[in-house]
Amino acid sequence: MAQIGAQEWLALLRVLASRRLTRFGDTPGELDRFEAKLCGQFDVAHALTVNSGTSALICALAAAGIGPGDEVIVPAYTWMSTAAAPIHLGAVPIFAEINDTLTIDPADIERRITPWTRAIMPVHMINTPCDMEAILRIARRHRLLVIEDACQAVGVRYRDRRCGAMGDLGAFSCNQFKNITSGEGGAVLAKDARLFERARNYHDVGAFIRGHQPLTDEPAFVGQNYRVSELVGAMLSVQLDRLEKSMIRLAHRRRLAATWLQDLPGLTIAPHNDPAQAVSLCVQTDSRRARQALEETPGIYPLSDNSKHIYTNWTPILNQVTVHPGLNPWARAHREIVYSADMCPRTLSILERTYRIDLSTRLPTPLLVRRMKKLASTLRGHEAGGAKERWATAEPARPLS
Repeated sequence: MAQIGAQEWLALLRVLASRRLTRFGDTPGELDRFEAKLCGQFDVAHALTVNSGTSALICALAAAGIGPGDEVIVPAYTWMSTAAAPIHLGAVPIFAEINDTLTIDPADIERRITPWTRAIMPVHMINTPCDMEAILRIARRHRLLVIEDACQAVGVRYRDRRCGAMGDLGAFSCNQFKNITSGEGGAVLAKDARLFERARNYHDVGAFIRGHQPLTDEPAFVGQNYRVSELVGAMLSVQLDRLEKSMIRLAHRRRLAATWLQDLPGLTIAPHNDPAQAVSLCVQTDSRRARQALEETPGIYPLSDNSKHIYTNWTPILNQVTVHPGLNPWARAHREIVYSADMCPRTLSILERTYRIDLSTRLPTPLLVRRMKKLASTLRGHEAGGAKERWATAEPARPLS
C-alpha cells in the first residue's frame, strides 16, 4: 500500500488553487503530466487515466474490439473484475489454472484455446509477474491479443520490462491498497495509437467533441464515463515519482525475509518467474505444524481465505447472471459454457497450502525480521520436538538372535 504525505497535500492544493478540476482546457494539465511520466517510466507510447482498475480493464477490452461471441482466457485466481470485464462487453471469460507461482499457467492457457478465443488476460497477482515470455509466445502462435492485468503490480519488473507494458494493452489500479494510490483510480497503457484512441473514446462518452487532445481518424462511437479529475492526476504524479524507490525497498525486505525462511522444515518459498526482480514473498506447506505456526504469526495471510480473489466466490459469474437477461453474453457464445466450483482443482489446492508474507513498508524492517526469525525458530523447534516425540514413542530395539 502506498504512503501519503506532505507532497500529495501540496499537489492537491495546487490544483484547488488553479480552480481547474477537469482535464479539459487549452494547455496540458495534471493528468497530461502524469500520463507523460507514465509513458516515459514504463516505456509505452500511450497512457490514459481512468477511475478504477476495473474501468481500465473494460476500456482495454473495448479498445481491442472484444465483443459478443468472443472468449477471453483469465486465471482462476485474481480479483473478480478480471473475469467480469469481458462480460460487460458481451464476451465470456474462460478460466485457466494457476501454477505454484500464483499466476496463470501457460500450459493450461494452451488447453483452453478454442476457435473463438480472442484474448489472454494474464494477471500479475500480489506483485508477482506472470511468465510473460511463454504467454507472449502462445499469443503470437495463435494470433491472440494479450491484455495485462497489472492492477496489483504497478512498478514491478519482469526481466527488465515493466508489468503492464509487455502486452498489447495493460491495466493499472490506483485504489487505496495499490502501489500508487489516489483512493480510487486506474490507467490504461497502449502501444498502438489506434488502440489508445479507442480506449480514450470509450472512457469518455463525449470524447469526440473534447478539445484537450487531437483526434485521429478512428470513427467515434458511444462510450462510457470513466473520467477522473485533475486532483487524481496531481496525486498520482507525486506517487509515481516515489515508485522506483518503493520497489527497491520491497526487494530489499523480500531478501531479508527470505533468508530466514529458506530450508525450514515443512516449508518452501513459492517459485517466482523472475527471482532476481522479486518484490513479493509467499510460502507453501503441506505440514499441519507449519500451517499452525504461519497462522499464528502476524503479517502472514492464507491465500485460501481471499474472498473475491478466488473463482469459487464469483457467484454471479458462476451462475451466469447479468443485470438483464437480454445482456447475458453466454447466450450469444458459440458453444455452451459451463462453470463449476471444482473446475480448477489445481488452483484451489495451491491456494490452500500457500501463505503471503506482508512486506509492506508500513511495518518497520526490524519488526519484519524479528517475526521471520521467530517463525524460523518455532518451525525448527517443532521439528526437533517431533523428532524427540518419535524417538520416545518408537518400539524398543529387539535383541539380536
